[in-house]
Amino acid sequence: MLKRTLLLFAFSALLGSCACDPEDIAQSAMWGLEKMMGEGFMPSEEIKALGKFQGVSVNLSQSTADDVTESTIFLKLENGDPLILGNQPEVLARKCAELYIRDFQDARAYSLITIQFIQTDPQNPENYAMQEYTFETKDF
Repeated sequence: MLKRTLLLFAFSALLGSCACDPEDIAQSAMWGLEKMMGEGFMPSEEIKALGKFQGVSVNLSQSTADDVTESTIFLKLENGDPLILGNQPEVLARKCAELYIRDFQDARAYSLITIQFIQTDPQNPENYAMQEYTFETKDF
């Protein structure tokens, strides 16, 4: 893990000192992230298009309690189309989970996937609404 952190830091410093095209830099960073975390780690455009989401992020978590380890994928989907989200959001969440697990090569290493739909108020970003749905990865 330390090697990965140092490698990422060195890569960032190298990119920070050149006058490269920002899109090329972002694409290279995403490629590196995919290689480190596993193919399909970043949510696909297909998932973003399902709810017309403006932002996506992923967090991988692992916790141990009473000698039982629980590992969870948190997929946060932000500012989707309210009309799509309002019509059976649990079905949309299940479809997003299914697509993410299909695409992420290391998904089977996790027992749960939590889909979070987050809507923020454009006038006041501190106001937000969140819907959360959790599924077992073995169900997909």
